[in-house]
Amino acid sequence: MTLPLRVAPPLLFGSRRALRLIERNLYVYRHGWIVLVSGFFEPLFYLLSIGFGLGQLVGNVPGPGGREIPYQLFIAPALLASSSMNGAVTEATFNFFFKLKYQRTFESILSTPLSTADIALGELAWALIRGALYTAGFLVVMVVLGLGVSPWLLLTLPAALLISFAFGAVGMAATSFMRTWQDFDLIQLVILPMFLFSGTFYPLDAYPEGLRLLVQLTPLYQGVDLLRSLAVGVVDVSTLVHAVYLAVMGVAGLLVVSRRLDKLLLR
Repeated sequence: MTLPLRVAPPLLFGSRRALRLIERNLYVYRHGWIVLVSGFFEPLFYLLSIGFGLGQLVGNVPGPGGREIPYQLFIAPALLASSSMNGAVTEATFNFFFKLKYQRTFESILSTPLSTADIALGELAWALIRGALYTAGFLVVMVVLGLGVSPWLLLTLPAALLISFAFGAVGMAATSFMRTWQDFDLIQLVILPMFLFSGTFYPLDAYPEGLRLLVQLTPLYQGVDLLRSLAVGVVDVSTLVHAVYLAVMGVAGLLVVSRRLDKLLLR
């Protein structure tokens, strides 16, 4: 596949100009940092209430490779994956839409040497930074609570960033097609069921056989199983499959949003 001339160089070789957008966002959030930090607490509350509360009644459940693991260890990587998804999606949908449609931030940016591809890369990088903040904080909590049982746990940070990359890119691509705030109901219609039914709280064999394949095909399940396997230390070919799935999803989303920004901002 031949990439568009405007998109190919930044995607393949990176763009130093896109770093200016990250710098801008840092200035914007320097007095509103509590907004960034607040998203960390939701998965933490889920872990403490469901993992350590309900988990006392559940006991052990089947984990990666079929081995029995404590319920707290079962849901902690899943909540980490969900946190990475939510951090990136929030930045790549609601905030991206506001800058694109109402604040007209990107139109002003195009009066500088930055291109639409730089905007796409810069906004996605900022979404990754937000996802990384949630991920790093949650990883510290997992270690403190004794849920880090494998040296592979160190790889959950880049793996979680891969989840943020995939959902951030697709989130921006989807947002570029939206016209009103009401359209965001569709985002929640997708995100919430994925959060509840992508193997986050229940083992895969708890689902009816007809739904099992559908659950395995969802992008959040790919991220959940990837992080859970790393946290437990069961790494095989499926781990690579999950990583490739998320990487392809992210690149595809980034290509779409780059084309869409060309159409929306350069018309």
